[in-house]
Amino acid sequence: MDFNWAEDIDCAVTICDANCKILYMNRRSRETFARHGDIIGHDLMKYHPQHAQAKIREMLAQGTSNSYTIEKNGLRKLIHQTPWRDDNGRIAGLVEFSIILPSDMPHYVRS
Repeated sequence: MDFNWAEDIDCAVTICDANCKILYMNRRSRETFARHGDIIGHDLMKYHPQHAQAKIREMLAQGTSNSYTIEKNGLRKLIHQTPWRDDNGRIAGLVEFSIILPSDMPHYVRS
């Protein structure tokens, strides 16, 4: 797969296959998880607690997405995890976007 589009975007991108093998981490993702070394090719589940592992299994089985916010090292982040599909429409794995949210980010309600 060609992931050049993701290498230098302004968020962390991590991609795994349906067996939870990490396929790709862009520069920001590699920086975030540098303390673990090079984990491309590793089992994603190794780096998640049990409740998160259950959510990952659910997303892979049901094709659902998961979004939440966290605060870490004084930064607020939006985490969005969503399945990606192969050419036949089958769930092929998950993609995670971790986006730093500005402290003064506006919120709009539109109808």
